[in-house]
Amino acid sequence: MPRPSHTSLPDTVHSPLRIGLMGFGCVGQGLYDILQQLPEFGAEVRRIAVKNPAKTRPLPAHRFEYHADALLDDPELDVLIEVIDDAAEAFRLVKAALQQGRRVITANKAMLARHLPELVQLQEQFGGTLLYEASVCGSIPILRTLDAHFGSEPLRSVSGILNGSSNYVLTRMTQEGTDYAAALAEAQLLGFAETDPTLDMAAFDPRSKAVILAAHAYGLLLQPEQVLHLGIEAITPTDIAYAQAQGHKIKVVATLEQLPDGRVTALVAPTFVAADSPLYTVEHEFNGVSVEAAFAGTQFLRGRGAGGHPTGSAVLSDLAALQRQQAYGYTKLRQTAPAFTNNLAVEIYLRTPKENVLEALTLTDVSVEGSGPEGYFAVGYTTLATLLEQRENLRQAGALVVRTGPIRITEVAQQVAESALAQ
Repeated sequence: MPRPSHTSLPDTVHSPLRIGLMGFGCVGQGLYDILQQLPEFGAEVRRIAVKNPAKTRPLPAHRFEYHADALLDDPELDVLIEVIDDAAEAFRLVKAALQQGRRVITANKAMLARHLPELVQLQEQFGGTLLYEASVCGSIPILRTLDAHFGSEPLRSVSGILNGSSNYVLTRMTQEGTDYAAALAEAQLLGFAETDPTLDMAAFDPRSKAVILAAHAYGLLLQPEQVLHLGIEAITPTDIAYAQAQGHKIKVVATLEQLPDGRVTALVAPTFVAADSPLYTVEHEFNGVSVEAAFAGTQFLRGRGAGGHPTGSAVLSDLAALQRQQAYGYTKLRQTAPAFTNNLAVEIYLRTPKENVLEALTLTDVSVEGSGPEGYFAVGYTTLATLLEQRENLRQAGALVVRTGPIRITEVAQQVAESALAQ
């Protein structure tokens, strides 16, 4: 696919920026409120398109219209901002805007994870610009940091807590001894988790974010299905207590890591986090990301990962980039991408009510095993590929898998790597 070759926009924009806003939920309202408080910023929301005419909203009805395509057809809008919750419709709108050579900002991580290669190609082909800082980690400027500051530097790893909803649930279970159902209900009541919490609790949401991070950290364009994602839907206070007995907390951690042989892997899973990790103190709805660079060393960013104002601030930063005529450089996308692999071993804690799950994972080097009121449990090694293959079976069985140790190259993979080096 063509690679973007510019980091600045080809022409100037009007001042103030004239915005067409598609969606007026949490993020849309947050951005609107921010711009109202910052008239000196130089941007105004000219038109707002929403889906449901019957929904009560904090602005007068005349401010809204109900056909987003009308914004696409308005040449007087300098930038289109897409913040709707329908990934398919978001893709249709963003794709159409880029085909017009428009400037587009989106916060839709599920859409980006599925269609980023095509969207990058479209903006290069038609001369538009796509920015999406708000799609990963809310207020944390991780994408611009990777693109601008680490675009040329090799990265050993990027890892972090990318989902505030699941992190809130785990915090409540760890600090207060709350069970999963009660902690989730509380998160939903506070607006940190959706009515259908599957995207967050089953780790679909952080998987999408990991796919986006892979493009900026390693120039690797992945499909979501390539990335292992394990959730916390089956977690119990027993699992929390086991982790605490080992001196750890359980956190859902997304990991992208480059191996010594140059290959890259990515996964999202509940993980034992030790007290010396900066992620150990990231609690409630906060996110945290650690970047280990070859020369700069380890950097850590922490901030609110959800909410109207925090996520709206990320959209604001994209608007500021447009004002400065800046776009993503995609330096690593223009380079030869490393190979991606799941042929790696990882140590896990497994608790399952069904013994056949233990057999399906073919655990090796088992250090702990037994049974109790909540089923069978064991600590041992399996492969990422096996976990990926068995992921839905694990979920259906009500099993919990927690990563307890580092990734290591399997014996077979090591032999392949050594053979390739010998040639």
